[in-house]
Amino acid sequence: MSHEILDVEQMARADAFAVASGTPSLALMENAGRAVADAVVARFAPCATIVLCGPGNNGGDGFVVARLLAEQGFAVRVAMLGEPQGDASVKARDWSGTRLALTAEALEGADLIVDALFGAGLSRPLDGAARDMVLAANRSVAAIVAIDLPSGVAGDSGKVLAAGGPGDANDGAAIRANLTVTFFRKKPAHLLLPGRDLCGEIVVADIGIPRDAIAGVALFENGPERWSYPWPRAGAHKYDRGHCLVVSGPLHATGAARLAARAALRVGAGLVSVASPPDAVAIHAAHLTAIMIKPCEGAKGLGELLSDRRLNSVVIGPGVGVGGETRELVSAVLASGAAAVLDADALTSFRDDPDALFARIRNPTVLTPHEGEFERLFPNLLAQSPSRVAAARTAAGRAGCTVLLKGSDTVIAAPDGLAIINNNAPPYLGTAGSGDVLAGIIAGLLAMGLDPFSAASAAAWMHGDAAGRFGPGLIAEDIPEMLPEVLAALQR
Repeated sequence: MSHEILDVEQMARADAFAVASGTPSLALMENAGRAVADAVVARFAPCATIVLCGPGNNGGDGFVVARLLAEQGFAVRVAMLGEPQGDASVKARDWSGTRLALTAEALEGADLIVDALFGAGLSRPLDGAARDMVLAANRSVAAIVAIDLPSGVAGDSGKVLAAGGPGDANDGAAIRANLTVTFFRKKPAHLLLPGRDLCGEIVVADIGIPRDAIAGVALFENGPERWSYPWPRAGAHKYDRGHCLVVSGPLHATGAARLAARAALRVGAGLVSVASPPDAVAIHAAHLTAIMIKPCEGAKGLGELLSDRRLNSVVIGPGVGVGGETRELVSAVLASGAAAVLDADALTSFRDDPDALFARIRNPTVLTPHEGEFERLFPNLLAQSPSRVAAARTAAGRAGCTVLLKGSDTVIAAPDGLAIINNNAPPYLGTAGSGDVLAGIIAGLLAMGLDPFSAASAAAWMHGDAAGRFGPGLIAEDIPEMLPEVLAALQR
């Protein structure tokens, strides 16, 4: 499986490259329609089917689907939005069956709806007959198959197009499909919410576009093919696997540090220690066994601790508290030369002067904000960016380090523009402490020598896989205990 993700402009260039390389555009349209028809036949018995055809290439694909499904015994009708244009008009002439106006009445008696109104290139909200039809289709009991992307979804952002801007729920409308068949490569909207949920099952079909059509792609779907876990070699010992330090908060807020530390140890770091305020040593000692405790007071004490270069990765933020003392602790971490994961309170403590944080970042560093923390460091960037991917890329360039923007559609971006969308996080991860565990996994991988972008990408995927394997009832403490199963599956 290929993991490149093409934006709308890149996909248009890939189509053009295929045509320039000798594949006629009509052949691409025929191949696309056949791929959709094949996916339908593989999943549905012949039934009453309505194909909703727009005037452009998506509609042309729809006419091919209509013809091929009719040949397979489906009772097919076509509902048209305007007159087909360009290549679509050629394929429309090949359809000799029933044609209807695009009205809700056309859906009567249909068991299957094929959405061929608009594809990923749609740039304006649905209105008029198209909007009315989409709303009626979503109310129907028929299964829906979308061609390329559910009509109404923006291809680059995954947002529902609306008059008030992408994502304006007041007047936006988009198909909610059971199955989406796209071509050559996924688009960002197949992975970003809410587009991902509106797609249902996603099939990527080969329609004859050559592999050489991909050039300059810097966005990928996350998966083990994109990074390599640092398996221990024969004869390795714990000192070969790095030493991760987790900075603890005060006596009343120590659990977050232990979650991160447990995760770093479970993911494979050779040694893990907790840097503990003196008054919290006893509570840590009561809970920790394989994880060491290092008493440490203030930024000066943390700096002295990190003068031991064997401590090669640090997590700071979970439960550490917001304010000037945390800013000093973060400065000590960033001055140490160790790889750093800055999470939670470590980020919020710089909300009044984010540039002061960015100026201190010189060594391998990963920032792990959720949307609220992201907004504090990068005010209005999410709202002003065309997508989460664009926002994360801008943030990474501004901060000069890897940024992991957390969410159900986590985006990881490097300062050079390389980005990954993580697609395996189940909703069970919406539980207190799961972010602390993620920070610990990243730091454990950094301790073992992964670069920041690879560590963040691998950690996000393993975090999601662990949660998916556990399932309902997940709490943060369960995630590290699932990592051995995740690693065993990776090894196989």
